[in-house]
Amino acid sequence: MNADLAALWHWLDAVDWTELLLGFWLLVAIFAATHALLTKRDARAAWGWIAVCWLFPFAGPALYFFFGINRIRTHARRYAVHRGREVGAAHAHDVRNRPPEHPPLPSWLEEVARTADVLTRRPLLGGNAIEPLHNGEQAFPRMLEAIDAARSSVWLSSYLFDNDTVGRRFADALIAARRRGVEVRVLLDDVGERYSLPRIGRHLKRGGVPFARFNPLKLVPPSLHINLRNHRKLLIVDHALAYTGGMNISARHCIAAPRNRHPTVDLHFALRGPVVRQMAEVFAEDWAFTTQERLVVPPGEDDGLGAPVCRVITDGPNEDLDQLNFVLQSAIGAARREILIMTPYFLPSAELIAALQGAALRGVRTVVLLPRRNNLPYVDWAARHQLHQLLERGVRVRFQPGPFSHSKLFVVDGAYTMIGSANWDPRSLLLNFELNVEIYDGGVAQRMAEHFAELWQQADELLLRDAAHPPFGRRLRNALCWLFSPYL
Repeated sequence: MNADLAALWHWLDAVDWTELLLGFWLLVAIFAATHALLTKRDARAAWGWIAVCWLFPFAGPALYFFFGINRIRTHARRYAVHRGREVGAAHAHDVRNRPPEHPPLPSWLEEVARTADVLTRRPLLGGNAIEPLHNGEQAFPRMLEAIDAARSSVWLSSYLFDNDTVGRRFADALIAARRRGVEVRVLLDDVGERYSLPRIGRHLKRGGVPFARFNPLKLVPPSLHINLRNHRKLLIVDHALAYTGGMNISARHCIAAPRNRHPTVDLHFALRGPVVRQMAEVFAEDWAFTTQERLVVPPGEDDGLGAPVCRVITDGPNEDLDQLNFVLQSAIGAARREILIMTPYFLPSAELIAALQGAALRGVRTVVLLPRRNNLPYVDWAARHQLHQLLERGVRVRFQPGPFSHSKLFVVDGAYTMIGSANWDPRSLLLNFELNVEIYDGGVAQRMAEHFAELWQQADELLLRDAAHPPFGRRLRNALCWLFSPYL
């Protein structure tokens, strides 16, 4: 035994540990870099991770292992098959399969609808009602009233659910609904919930509310994804009334509150009609993905033939990847007169930039409304690095004065509107799970265009000379931030 130990000690003493570690690092770096090369869809992301793996011995591959590998996509595929079968059968209810006296869509929007048909596998449903709600002052009382009046179910999903005065009011309403026998389910993103401490989940659990955290951060097994977050905002009550948009559960959206140090303007929407069932199906899929519990979504209302005609569009780093990107490109390409874009974060893909440039060049009024002051300055700086590309082709850009606007809105030709949680940046279009609703209705589009026009008149124009030739320090700062735009 002593001889064996002596031999082992002699072998260990003779090993060249530098060469051994170097060889091991080369194997790990080659494996990690090859994985990034074969799995990343964006060349900049692939190059970035390959560089990290090679430039930072051991730390680089470790960072890629924890943060760069998409472990969501494979796990989500089991639910994609189930959804696909349901939605395929639901196409029989598409409003275009039961022609009324007048076609449900303008002919020029048919190509947009067909694009979304193929991507989403969801039908277009008529007979919905859409009501815009501005800021927490309008949205939160209506949402709380709906929870208090719930008779059968309340399903809520949010990215942020702050433990503040507004968050506690919602938590108490959900607890009260649960105690009177309503089926309550609450799904929060694990990263988003951590923006407010102590986390609101403790209060919900103490109140007996069935509650889950989406893609929770943990060391074993490793799951430390700052990306791959659930950014969807959904409140579905009794499968008849739904709320969605850009608003989180947070007092920051109550802009008139005297103690609100970071007021945030936002748009939310109340929806009724057949489209609510599509929203409920998305929540049920997210809940099953997180908890393995399958919720029953009852049959929806009889699909009405009237306007507005709506459809849910989901996007995420799973089978839904690029759905929003393609639909936005299709709508931009179909535009004949006007494109209105309002978003807090504007880092569009090269394809979307080209589509917007093409629209402006063919004479379509193409305008983008951004916040003057951003809650994420580095995203704003990266965005400013790209804006001259749009301005030099005729796209107009203006910045709204404060408070910070978190509103998301897309309107085309006074006939097509898209609302929901997604921003025009890589995080929303590539990394997050998002939910938008497309609306084919002139009344809704005109109302949103009027709201946009009111804000546009109050905003400051960005001139090409200012965007193309900022001071050297700002230009360098903006370019450096833009370099990291795939990860912002």
